Amino acid sequence: MSLSDIQNCPGTLKEGYKTYSSTALKRVFKGKKVSHILPYESPATNEVTDELFEDNRKRMSISGVQEKFSVLLDKNKLRLINQGEQGQYILKPQPGAGKHPDMMPANEHLTMQIARQVFNIETAENALIFFRNGEPAYITKRFDVKDDNTKWAQEDFASLAQRTPQTHGTNYKYLGSYLELFEIMKKFVPAYHIEAPKLLKIILFNYLFSNGDAHFKNFSLIQTEFGDYKLSPAYDLLNSRIHIEDKDFALDDGLLPPAQAKGKVNEQFYKLGQMAGITAKLIDEIINLLTSKKHEVLRLISHSYLSDKLKRNYEQAYLTRLKKLSRK
Repeated sequence: MSLSDIQNCPGTLKEGYKTYSSTALKRVFKGKKVSHILPYESPATNEVTDELFEDNRKRMSISGVQEKFSVLLDKNKLRLINQGEQGQYILKPQPGAGKHPDMMPANEHLTMQIARQVFNIETAENALIFFRNGEPAYITKRFDVKDDNTKWAQEDFASLAQRTPQTHGTNYKYLGSYLELFEIMKKFVPAYHIEAPKLLKIILFNYLFSNGDAHFKNFSLIQTEFGDYKLSPAYDLLNSRIHIEDKDFALDDGLLPPAQAKGKVNEQFYKLGQMAGITAKLIDEIINLLTSKKHEVLRLISHSYLSDKLKRNYEQAYLTRLKKLSRK
């Protein structure tokens, strides 16, 4: 895209901004006046740029299919980390595969902003950012890195369940049902009754916004200042259906084990909450919240950096799922 096309804050999507708003700068970049344009061409643009990103790729320890690069904030400028430095941000350029790869950064950014702004889901801080040639990327602040650059302990649910490709095969992230996430959480989270409703809310959100890739590694626990564990902020939220042909649910058994998976999807969500030990009052509150605020969702979609065609696709997918979740 042309950098002159920027009309909304690439962080909050608020109208009337040619760069980041003060709110976005405070949330994502510690209040420093950071440019929405990176000091690099996009990866594979030329030999010098490609060498920089190839060297950085070797320093990344975060797994995943999409390419990720490690970035830090040096005074008020973002740059790729050097040997021995701790990255503070993860940079995700557009991938080289899937449908509409150029729209994946905008898709993830929009979905994460809807989660936080509309439904008050705790998320990793994030923004859109642009290479010098105008190509967009998604940038997210690492919530496992402290201000002194040491790290909080963090474990994803695949690790907590002791699942690896060696023990459970290549499909290890996608086995079972979402009920198992709650069963795992009970073992490791002392404040389970506080954290379980948050997990249900994220699972419901993923369904509502067609994220069919919410597997075991896309949920994690993080250490608190008291040494115990809680649910990590949500991350990797996007409408995956725009880019790949996938199922309604990432996990093979869906919401519940096959013996319990009866009825319409809204009934299954309610049963999932009950089996997870969440009170009926809280389940109702979560479902009522996620099936409200339609106008706020549509407003953010319209302000996003998706193409007009994909805005319509995203909106239609949301409205279709919203109707399925309605208990009327």
